[in-house]
Amino acid sequence: MAPREPGFAGALPIDGYGPGFFRIAGAVHRGGLLIHAEAAMPWTGFDDLAALRALAGQVDLLLCGMGADIAHLPKGLQVELEALGVMAEPMSTASAARHYNVLLSEGRRVGAALLPMPGAVPTA
Repeated sequence: MAPREPGFAGALPIDGYGPGFFRIAGAVHRGGLLIHAEAAMPWTGFDDLAALRALAGQVDLLLCGMGADIAHLPKGLQVELEALGVMAEPMSTASAARHYNVLLSEGRRVGAALLPMPGAVPTA
């Protein structure tokens, strides 16, 4: 059986990333990024709680790209998001971008809140 390309059924995958940027649908986004199946938008970080709260009802899982390394979410944020029905999972930004695409290709209701990686090696 030959492997098949992942299908995104009109959703927005992450095409690539590099030092301080993300590429979505051919467009380069500089700085932090908040993305889900239907939209990608600039994001200033975990102080931007309104943008994270707005994901309630749109995503079940939020992958939190914490930069080059894994880190804890800001205190209380995970509890607040879970109360809204959104499970948050912190990981490195590179891991979050890859996991987002895999889960998106499976048709999952996933989003990603990605802090930029200053020294990242560009992908695709």
